[in-house]
Amino acid sequence: MTEPLENKKIVLGVSGSISCYKSIDLASRLVKAGALVDVVLSDAAQEFITPLAFQSITHRNVISNLFEYSSENPLEHITLAREADVIVLAPATANSIAKLANGFADNAISAICMATTAPILIAPAMDGNMYHNKAVQKNIDLLIEHGVHFVGPNAGRLASGLIGLGRLVEPEIITEHIKIVLGLTGDLKGMQIVVSAGGTQEAIDPVRVITNRSSGKMGYAIAEAARDRGGEVTLVTASSLPEPPGIKCLHVMSVAEMREAVLDSCNGADALIMAAAVSDYRPAEIANQKIKKKKGEENNISLDLVKNDDFFLEVPSGVMRIGFAAETEDLLSNAEIKLNSKGLSFIAANDVTQPDSGFNVDTNRVTLIDNNGKVEALPLLSKYEVGNSILDKMLQMSK
Repeated sequence: MTEPLENKKIVLGVSGSISCYKSIDLASRLVKAGALVDVVLSDAAQEFITPLAFQSITHRNVISNLFEYSSENPLEHITLAREADVIVLAPATANSIAKLANGFADNAISAICMATTAPILIAPAMDGNMYHNKAVQKNIDLLIEHGVHFVGPNAGRLASGLIGLGRLVEPEIITEHIKIVLGLTGDLKGMQIVVSAGGTQEAIDPVRVITNRSSGKMGYAIAEAARDRGGEVTLVTASSLPEPPGIKCLHVMSVAEMREAVLDSCNGADALIMAAAVSDYRPAEIANQKIKKKKGEENNISLDLVKNDDFFLEVPSGVMRIGFAAETEDLLSNAEIKLNSKGLSFIAANDVTQPDSGFNVDTNRVTLIDNNGKVEALPLLSKYEVGNSILDKMLQMSK
């Protein structure tokens, strides 16, 4: 599966807010992700920014008038409404939101929104107490009732100097929500997927822990890929990576905490993908206070470790179980042992000694081994692409 925005036709409507400068960054991000971006500017937006700025980034005609006579197609806004995969309004002012809520079509942005059957995503931006105004909230509620999607706004310092709710969310967050909206009709629609990520930590004392090198990037990539295909995703994470939008995140530290969160989340789930590096051992005793170095004593310290229980076999039988094997030697034989001992449908094995498929990198090279004996070695891919390959295999084996 390609990147979720590859070749998607996105109409970006920009209305008159000081924050419309962020829309240039948003357009750039979408183009870099492979999307075809058509920008539509309101008259007020052109008081802040020019069509040339967007045209230089998108290399496509920018609509700045309802009847764009400079275009070969004077009804280009209708064509865009018909062909768009998603329409994004960022920023959307109180005035533009009011127009959509009440069926006005007196500029190119509102006309496109009235004429389209594509999903619409709105990112509000306004100053002062405008967002809390009852009329604005009524208009937003009406649009949500009609199936329009919203992201933001954020709280913070506004253009006037006031502190409040009304800041346009950052372009990278809007981009993630575009993926979510596009994925609502994906092939994982209606499926509940649980993903674990990161390396668990077992306390030695209130300061120190035993852990491993897992960054959590692989689990996060799988969770984002599942979300982008319409899945309802719960991410049980021991990582400190930022929470991905549109995903339910449960933060844990120890194996005991991960066990509880995973097993609770698996009630009613379709699949569990255990990408987390779960600690095999924990200290037999946890010191109540920080263990101090004592003058005159030897520099060595000994810890008694006990084995953590393997909770994989406690997962309900109706949940497809998919695991990972991060190995440093005998990759396939060790992965097969893990596959069979844990009763997995299939396992993704990777050699973490390789610089391009180890910890804290954005790529991975895995071999998929299923319980029917099929072995499929994947080439070096981004972790997001690996995630999609795992989801493809999951769907194939669930049929």
